[in-house]
Amino acid sequence: MAEIHLKSLAHSYSEVPSGPDDYAIRHLDHVWQKGGAYALLGPSGCGKSTMLNIISGLVQPSEGDVLFDGKRVNELSPRDRNIAQVFQFPVIYDSMTVYQNLAFPLKNTGVPASQIRARVHEIAEILEIEDQLNKKAKNLTADEKQKVSMGRGLVRDDVSAILFDEPLTVIDPQLKWKLRRKLKQIHEQFDITMVYVTHDQLEASTFADKIAVMYGGQIVQFGTPTELFEQPNHTFVGFFIGSPGMNLIEVTRCQGGVCFDDIQVPMAPWQVEVLKRSPSTNIKIGIRPEFIQASGMASDDTFEAQVLDLEDLGTYKIMTVQLGTQKLKVRLTEDHEAQVGSDVHLSFPGQWLKLYVDEFLVEEQE
Repeated sequence: MAEIHLKSLAHSYSEVPSGPDDYAIRHLDHVWQKGGAYALLGPSGCGKSTMLNIISGLVQPSEGDVLFDGKRVNELSPRDRNIAQVFQFPVIYDSMTVYQNLAFPLKNTGVPASQIRARVHEIAEILEIEDQLNKKAKNLTADEKQKVSMGRGLVRDDVSAILFDEPLTVIDPQLKWKLRRKLKQIHEQFDITMVYVTHDQLEASTFADKIAVMYGGQIVQFGTPTELFEQPNHTFVGFFIGSPGMNLIEVTRCQGGVCFDDIQVPMAPWQVEVLKRSPSTNIKIGIRPEFIQASGMASDDTFEAQVLDLEDLGTYKIMTVQLGTQKLKVRLTEDHEAQVGSDVHLSFPGQWLKLYVDEFLVEEQE
């Protein structure tokens, strides 16, 4: 296992990059601590796979250093970095049996046959493929092949880290949750540094202790699933995490707070002071559907909105409302009474109403 430090890292696939848009990875500093279970989460094209390939040595970064336990490894090959990587689609030898596929990485490093046998059976038992060890890989289903591919990454216990690049894409949906739990179990059992790339927030939160959210070639937040949900550091994190995502409203400054569509939203005194000091006009407020309070009764701190739609999801409802020109999502309990076309009164608790300037969260300074 190794601590992996990406130091002043940037990468462009253009020979002569002319600006930030030419970079798949923009300048970043990030550390994956030894023995951690991490997820790298973001949409397609945000730079996740590029970062993973830079760590493994398949791609040389345009700028910056990759450090393993403080040692620069930029020029080392993937083999010399001692990294195991599991790709989106199975990488196995069809002509070999399942046993031979799992044993292959160990044979290459000179592990004695008795140890190979014990380790292969241990990993096969964890992945529940013991009964397939003598099968030819070409006769396996896509699900089974990916299990073997994952096993090839997990079978070595001397690796610096294991990198998973969206490994459950070809897995049947009913098996995904089970395999995520298996990977978590393996991490807890063997204390291996694991980085799991995905665009699926459920996969990320099920597997990882901490999640790095990527957007536009940068890690915009690194934290626990709870931190990403309750305290999104960037508007993209607010939008991307949660179902539905955070309500985000463009606003302007006004006396004692911010305004949109002649609706004034009070802010805390420290937030008002921050706005006074900032020259930016890119100002947004955000609040998650779960934290908006809806009532049939008006009060001094509520805003009147109209119910446009109600979606009953069984254990809860999602209500779409019109507030000024803004459409907002509100999460309701299953027994909450509301009707399309009726008026509803909303309040935004100050604890959960977030202020963003230039897309980043404004936080109170202690």
